[in-house]
Amino acid sequence: VQLVESGGGLVQTGGSLRLSCETSGFTFGYWAIGWFRQAPGKEREGIACLGARDGMSYDAESFKGRFTIFRDNVKSTVDLLMTSLKPEDTAVYYCATPQGNSCQLGMNTWGKGTLVTVSS
Repeated sequence: VQLVESGGGLVQTGGSLRLSCETSGFTFGYWAIGWFRQAPGKEREGIACLGARDGMSYDAESFKGRFTIFRDNVKSTVDLLMTSLKPEDTAVYYCATPQGNSCQLGMNTWGKGTLVTVSS
């Protein structure tokens, strides 16, 4: 099982980025995929999750309306579209799976992350 994030980079405040989580080693769409981030000096926090069993969920109200998680069946990825980016969104972004079909399960497989830097 492998997860690979891509799409990070440098963006100005107010800009947008689309991150992708490419999966391999299991049937795409069967296991839940979550997006997380870790800012410098801070703990990792959950952003959103897409589960085959329980659908889409967001970890905090602050992400709703700005971040959207969705499945791209053409690319076989779970993407995170981020809009209206702020400097405080600067972080390494990770995707993960619990190797199960629910977002309520603990994540046990992680990608290596992709860096997002938002300049002011």
